[in-house]
Amino acid sequence: MNISKIDLNLLIYLDVLLREKNVTRAASRLNITQPAMSNGLKRLRTLFGDPILVRTSDGMVPTERARALAPVIRKILLELEEALQGEEEFNEKNSQRVFRIMASDYAASTLFPSLLRKINQLAPNITIDFMTPSDVTFHDVEAGKIDMAINRFDELPQSFHQKTIWRDTFSCLLSTENDIVSDFNLTSYLASKHVWVSKTGFGVGVGMDPKDVQKLGWVDEALARIGKKRDIKVFTRNYHVAMQLAYEDALIATLPTKAALLHKNDANYTILKPPFEIPDIELKMIWSPLLHHDASHIWFRQLVIEAAKESQ
Repeated sequence: MNISKIDLNLLIYLDVLLREKNVTRAASRLNITQPAMSNGLKRLRTLFGDPILVRTSDGMVPTERARALAPVIRKILLELEEALQGEEEFNEKNSQRVFRIMASDYAASTLFPSLLRKINQLAPNITIDFMTPSDVTFHDVEAGKIDMAINRFDELPQSFHQKTIWRDTFSCLLSTENDIVSDFNLTSYLASKHVWVSKTGFGVGVGMDPKDVQKLGWVDEALARIGKKRDIKVFTRNYHVAMQLAYEDALIATLPTKAALLHKNDANYTILKPPFEIPDIELKMIWSPLLHHDASHIWFRQLVIEAAKESQ
């Protein structure tokens, strides 16, 4: 195959087709007509001597050759876009840029107040669009549609840039009226009802199985290591819901300490150290290689780090 005869647009078509697995959606994403995309698929099939996408009862499915090509093409296009981005100066005082950030409500409630104070002081015309993990996919971040994702992540694509914002311990948040406050130990902890809360990574959450310890996360894995298990009454992905239930329903919420400390001045709540060891967690921010050298993005990343230091 003579690479000099390859139309670069075909590689872009291939990348989007393999993401969308649908000619109509791929055409819409590239703002071209469906016939034009269909013609592009036909040319791709000729170029690679492969069907690329095959129609099945489950819809259009990539061939083995197409699946092998997908990460290679994606890497090439990302590197090309990054190389073609020009340098620019960023004037934060006059900028009206919109930064889109995906974050869990744990990150939002503990980090963002400090971040917004700094933005109001340094860049009053900048707008922040906060999004939840359920609103965003890895592809959105990779393509630069989302400026930054801030959360706890179990796994990340190697292409992403990342930085740890802080490490956090765990604390138990209870209603001050809860009877076990005066006798809080492992025995009373295990005899109580609990609210489970966690939201890591991206995407829409799935139902939890109380028996699947590995998917329950840090707290329950720590208990499993000492041969114990807690009685989970409620599962939630929202930290504020968990904290409210700890007060209203006498449940124990075991959650990151920075979240628990949001109620440190509220007499209705008591914050206690867990009666067993739980490993620290890391809050990270990640971003696309497409944005890594963008002047406004560099400024904003530094602002996030400064805000995190102030909120420690």
